[in-house]
Amino acid sequence: MGKVTVITSGKGGTGKSTVTAGLGAALVRRGNRVLVIDCDAGMRGIDLMLGVSGELVFDIADIVGGNCPPSSAIYPCKTVPELYILPAPQNVRDEVSPYVMRRLVHVLQKYYDHVLIDCPAGIGSSFESAACAADRAVMVANAEPLSVRGCEKVRQKLRQLRIPEIRLLINRFSERKFRKLDAFIDLDSVIDKAGARLIGIVPEDSAAAACTQRGEPLEGRIKAVYALDRIAARLDGVDVPLEL
Repeated sequence: MGKVTVITSGKGGTGKSTVTAGLGAALVRRGNRVLVIDCDAGMRGIDLMLGVSGELVFDIADIVGGNCPPSSAIYPCKTVPELYILPAPQNVRDEVSPYVMRRLVHVLQKYYDHVLIDCPAGIGSSFESAACAADRAVMVANAEPLSVRGCEKVRQKLRQLRIPEIRLLINRFSERKFRKLDAFIDLDSVIDKAGARLIGIVPEDSAAAACTQRGEPLEGRIKAVYALDRIAARLDGVDVPLEL
């Protein structure tokens, strides 16, 4: 049974989907077979980031509606073998219910080592559908007050869903910008405010942003790749020291 991890954020613009795509590739580099499920109905973007948008015919709503078997709506990422994507519906009205999502994920996780669920930002109506089947959650935040405050709300909702493991990932971190903002004393203050144990810090990296916009995998000698590889190891249960 594959481990199911929901990737969330309290507000938009944190780079959550980029992190999801990057972690998927990082887990594959560790020898895993990985499925990424995009749950952002009406605003899907993981297919673009993983370079499969031109291949799409079916999505998760087609599976639920009986229009196709699950295998027809799951697309391989051609540049990252063993990384697969199940796209979100194009229309919000086709959002999958929590009950159906649980049943679907329970079936799919048998065929993968990891299932990563890209949750819509915030705690709107689709939040529960995305998070309900997860074994654990990773909250993606930037080291700024609005983003961290959003984590507090997300954490409360995750606890209501009885998700036992909730971790914090600080994304697009810049020491210079953090000091200039002067909103927190240090990173420990950010972690305390978010209320979750830190799983890793991904530095601000223009090369990584360019890769995802072009639909290219995050790989090679990129600062963000090094950080994501270490986070992927922790998701695999390896004791990798944190670098603050």
